[in-house]
Amino acid sequence: MNSIPSSASLRTIAVSAAHSVGQSLREAFRASMEVQMKTSNSDLVTIYDQQTEETLIRLLSEAVPDSRFTGEEGGAHGGGRLEWIIDPIDGTSNFAHGFDHFSVSIGAAIDDVVVAGVVYDPINELTFSADDDAAYLSARDASETVLAPTPKTGTAEPHLNLLTNFPGPRIVEEYGTEALEVFGQLVGTYATVRRIVSGALELCYAAAGWADVVINCRTSPWDIAPAQLILCRAGGTFLPYGTRGEWTFDGTSSPHAHLAPGYVGLGPGVDSPSALAPVERFVLNQ
Repeated sequence: MNSIPSSASLRTIAVSAAHSVGQSLREAFRASMEVQMKTSNSDLVTIYDQQTEETLIRLLSEAVPDSRFTGEEGGAHGGGRLEWIIDPIDGTSNFAHGFDHFSVSIGAAIDDVVVAGVVYDPINELTFSADDDAAYLSARDASETVLAPTPKTGTAEPHLNLLTNFPGPRIVEEYGTEALEVFGQLVGTYATVRRIVSGALELCYAAAGWADVVINCRTSPWDIAPAQLILCRAGGTFLPYGTRGEWTFDGTSSPHAHLAPGYVGLGPGVDSPSALAPVERFVLNQ
């Protein structure tokens, strides 16, 4: 295999690929489209998910020929130490229903450690990215800046805002009212509780200081691979939980954290003990 590009170069490659599919997604957004269910009425796929992933794989293969890929739609294929982890549309339900919170998520991992990536919101034209050195944000008609929000050290939980997909259909089905009661406790603990249905954007909002706490009890690597790196590089904290195959996570930092099926994400300087209980109790191991 040829030498693997530097982390900074991988970030540049990922950002370029993500931006290349932005126009087609903007044109498709709020247009008539066929929507199919995968596993449930909250797990959707469109032709644009598949087409976008195929385009991203082609562009990334051209940039780094000896790559392997793990995509939400196409699964795992290829060889080499460099793995591109792709969610072509993170938040497909939002995309399909005309709600402008979805993103293109691309992570670059070497030996199962994410070293660079991008989360691109093509509608609001927000580009979150990270490499070994820092996290970055560029917005519409604005130059790229290092993402380093003022830490919210010492802020009490009633003044924090929470983003989450908890409990979700699978957890409600398995745990019933117990999960709903815990969700009610979260509503009573935080200033606001929002469900924006895009794990990648949730973590990036925490990285930017726009959100404080993120909880997810059922996730996949393509949902969070670049976003968890962006959060950490911006000074936040990513606490992985649960078991996926051979990997077990207990809430302590791990170089393989994107493989965890559940997590708590904390914005820079944020401490929130109440966020731990749902993930410790309800994470769906895979």
